[in-house]
This record gives sequence, C-alpha cells and structure tokens, in this order.
Amino acid sequence: MLTLTRSVGETIRIGDDIEIHVVEVRGGTVRLGFKAPREVTIHREEVYRQIAEANLLAAKVTADSLGALAAFAPVPAESPADSGMDGTGEAETAPGVAAGAMNAEPGLQPAKDGRA
Repeated sequence: MLTLTRSVGETIRIGDDIEIHVVEVRGGTVRLGFKAPREVTIHREEVYRQIAEANLLAAKVTADSLGALAAFAPVPAESPADSGMDGTGEAETAPGVAAGAMNAEPGLQPAKDGRA
C-alpha cells in the first residue's frame, strides 16, 4: 500500500482522470473531495461491502429462480431442420453433392454409377 502525507488544500492524482483533494482535517477525521469520470464508482468501504453482498444475494436468488422455473419450461420438439433430416426420414445432402458423399472420407469421390 502506498502511504502519502498531504495537508489541507493539497491534492493526490491517480492517473490522468482522478483527483483526491484534502478538504479538511478535524481531530481524527479527514474530509476528502474526489474528481473522477462518471464511470468510476467511488464508495466508502462499508457501503462498498453492502453493495457487494446485495449483488451476491441477487445473483443467487436469480440463479435459484431460473433453476426452479426451468423445471416448468416445455421441452421444444426437434424440427427436421435441426435434426439434419429432410422430413422424409432421409438425411439431407448439400446441393450438388451425391447422397452418401457427405459422409465419405476427405478426398474420396462417390462412384460415377451413384454408389456411395
């Protein structure tokens, strides 16, 4: 951990976009001011921990809920397009490819008489 000493009115920079200003020191309390891009979140440690815990709980509830709902979801029937069949029970072939040629070893051509 890097430890720096700053006085009231002095600044610490993190990268090009983040500035931390020492605004006030009173007793054991330090007031800081932050300038950072909007996409940078800044939280006190205790708030950050609460947010992290809430996110974990929300993710668990969502996963549990989805799992419970999945038990009620209907299982879709396989369509001919998904099965690789042409609807007649025969395997589809690519246009211009003889039947059986799709399963042939690479580099082998089907016989001229139509045999695979």
